[in-house]
Amino acid sequence: MASFLQIENLSKSYGDRILFNSITFGVNEGDKIGIIAKNGTGKSTLLKIISGKETADEGKITFRNNLRVAILDQIPEFPADATVLGSCMFDNSETAKVIEEYEYAISKGDANEINQAITLMDSANAWDYEDKLKQLLSQLKINDITAKICTLSGGQRKRVAIARLILEKPDLIILDEPTNHLDIEIIEWLENYLTRSRITLLMVTHDRYFLDRICNKIIEIDNKLIYTYEGNYDYYLRRRKERIEAMSAELAKVKNTLRREQEWMSRQPQARAGKAKYRIDSFYELKKRSQVDLTERNVNLEVKSSYIGSKIFEAEGISKQFGDKIILNDFTYTFARYEKLGIIGNNGAGKSTFIKMLQGLIPADSGEWNVGETVRFGYYSQDGIKFDENKKVVDAITEIAEDVIINENVHYSPMQFLNHFLFSPTDQQKYIHTLSGGERCRLHLATVLMRSPNFLILDEPTNDLDIVTLGILEEYLCNFKGCLIVISHDRYFLDNIVDHIFVFEGNGVIKDFPGNYSDFREWQDEFSKTNKTIEKPKEKTIEKPKTERQQKMTFKERKEFEQLSTEIERLTAEKAALDTLFNSGQEIPDIFEKSARYNKLKEELDEKELRWLELSEKD
Repeated sequence: MASFLQIENLSKSYGDRILFNSITFGVNEGDKIGIIAKNGTGKSTLLKIISGKETADEGKITFRNNLRVAILDQIPEFPADATVLGSCMFDNSETAKVIEEYEYAISKGDANEINQAITLMDSANAWDYEDKLKQLLSQLKINDITAKICTLSGGQRKRVAIARLILEKPDLIILDEPTNHLDIEIIEWLENYLTRSRITLLMVTHDRYFLDRICNKIIEIDNKLIYTYEGNYDYYLRRRKERIEAMSAELAKVKNTLRREQEWMSRQPQARAGKAKYRIDSFYELKKRSQVDLTERNVNLEVKSSYIGSKIFEAEGISKQFGDKIILNDFTYTFARYEKLGIIGNNGAGKSTFIKMLQGLIPADSGEWNVGETVRFGYYSQDGIKFDENKKVVDAITEIAEDVIINENVHYSPMQFLNHFLFSPTDQQKYIHTLSGGERCRLHLATVLMRSPNFLILDEPTNDLDIVTLGILEEYLCNFKGCLIVISHDRYFLDNIVDHIFVFEGNGVIKDFPGNYSDFREWQDEFSKTNKTIEKPKEKTIEKPKTERQQKMTFKERKEFEQLSTEIERLTAEKAALDTLFNSGQEIPDIFEKSARYNKLKEELDEKELRWLELSEKD
């Protein structure tokens, strides 16, 4: 495999805090690499150094000549007043530059410049770039290409950035937390695309299903060093456990040997004056090796919930809408003691509004919430808690409570409590504006749990938390003696915690599904199959084995590509018409046939859009 990127002896530190030291690894063509590490150990910093946004203290980064690299930042940046289409068409990409040069040549009317520009347009396959962009944005649920970027949500901006990145057809993609702010439907679309694509990939993500299904290599940053595992996330977990066990056994041997050598070194100097110098040097080397710290410093969530009675909350005929957008429509539900509920749905379906209404933060248009007297809410908001940025961490916690009461027998001072959330005495003196995203999440989580709530409401708690902390949070929630509502796009997280799921389908429709997220997806797939209309079986075709990477479409494939564009446009229009009908509120006599047709349309669109993407890569 051709080498795309080589990292040699790279080191980075901030003051006396070393992130990584003399790390070396390579990225070869076809690699799909996930980088794993705890918060604050240098994952995002490493990506920023590779992409040229930060500099290393030492080391060398070498890209292959003429390698096309595309980067998806955690928070993509766009020109302030750009539209969706404009931000993709006229950024700093090579294709956009070619289009811009062609239009400039046309405006000048110079025949030589026009001919040169046409040649460049041909080589860049830029003639139908705009059509491809519109088609791709449609697949990513961005339908208004004239909308200003500044009016879009964080998730919508992320989708625009993904479309821009895919159409650049880079050799290497660098992704920094690509699933943050995306709903599950788009995450699965991106997962499917990256799995089927031949692209080379280097990414940081906490989404464990995403890592498991896409990556063929995992790189772990641990104790300032890196460890490489040739396999997916599940393989990494097994091999990492073996590595830690082997290192622990080796460390025990080193310490035993060191004790014997310590006795020898402790004798009178004249007793060992004639001994070999190599043995003295070996002692100091053993001493250095024995000082390796293999202990796992993790968040401690041993926080008890307060007593909760049998009455939790009842919702009676709750309705809510903003203008023409319906969030809830005559919603009625009785929440049970110790219930653990997951909420999923597309961005904008009303998930966050629902939990804010439950807590009385947003009023209902009609209906009534009846909350039990013993219920004590603990709310983790995806917007984060509003701290005074100029305060120190310990001062912010002390303002909330000078004595953190865990139960009748256990009280913590603010400094002791923060230590359970990995804030060392030094970290507690940091100003809040200097904290990383992961540190802010841990501080937010600390403020929620320090009040000993018995009803936790978590809105996207997995953003910015590292995988180790997520695992600890999952274990805590599974054993939590209270009630839980969690909104999350992290499928692994939902699978491990919830008993049932509310599916927000939009237009005020909420379906209650008994089971976790994977159970729901399995049911959804089965439902789609059973509602298929009987079709004439397609003739099987034997695909010719691929002996080399195809760069251009064949004549037959180009015809198929053109036909797909037409079919996708027709199917999208039919689906949009059914959406309008379903959202109209009018009575639909043949609702079951139309529902079956709607599910069939979605399946056909998925298949054709993925095939369209495969062919577009060859153009």
